[in-house]
Amino acid sequence: MEPRELRRAVAAGREAAVALGLPVDDVHVVHNSDRVVLRLLPCDALLRVAPAQGLAEAEFEVAVARRLAEAGAPVAELDPRVEPRVPVRDGFAVSFWTYYAPTGSAIAPAEYADAFLRHHAALRAIDLDAAPHFTDRIASALNVVNDRDRSPELADVDRAFLADTLGGLGAAIGGDRARDQLLHGEPHPGNLLDTARGPLFVDLATCCRGPVEFDLAHAPEEVAPHYPGADSGLVHRCRALNWALFSAWRWRRDDQMPDRDRGRTEGLRQVRAALERCG
Repeated sequence: MEPRELRRAVAAGREAAVALGLPVDDVHVVHNSDRVVLRLLPCDALLRVAPAQGLAEAEFEVAVARRLAEAGAPVAELDPRVEPRVPVRDGFAVSFWTYYAPTGSAIAPAEYADAFLRHHAALRAIDLDAAPHFTDRIASALNVVNDRDRSPELADVDRAFLADTLGGLGAAIGGDRARDQLLHGEPHPGNLLDTARGPLFVDLATCCRGPVEFDLAHAPEEVAPHYPGADSGLVHRCRALNWALFSAWRWRRDDQMPDRDRGRTEGLRQVRAALERCG
């Protein structure tokens, strides 16, 4: 978020917490992109604050978190001191989560894969009719890439490249749904916390349906070999697809990701490198 919006989001988070009886003296910005993650002290709560147009997504994430916690998944849990709902304050949707102090240790590939196995098992044990298919995400990205008003700075050659990549890989991977199940959706290293309870997944709003390789492709390359039964070729194709999705979002006119220009260049480079690896 831009500085002005960030200040409003911080104020909205503080007001929402105080209204629910949580003591707040200090607010620390943990992460800032299209939504903000805040740590509040001394109540030690973690808040996700997003523009109110993202209310449905925030409510979906809260519902997913409740179901997965009940199923024993390795996920960050909601704050037990407040009702599991998403209040709206000054144009922002606010959700409340448990804060987990980082241990400072790196998550080993085998440990990452084990967290995936337990997470995927819990996802198979719940029903989420509202969860989209991962190809819906591809369709949204193609809408951005194919609409010059929504991606005005995307060069024609790169526009054609991303459209071909998204369409081709989407059709190839999404055509066979025999391996589909519920997934995290974006379980990259930034969404797996190393805590005293072990690795815990966060950012659950991206839950979708697809093959487990779509999730594995978000993790470091060393992780997939520790996941029994994973199709390495499919993981490589999904990795190229994930970079194409990342690139499409960075070219949105209203993208709020910090250091967006570097992300645009790096995203296109990573798509090409991943496609070369796929052959």
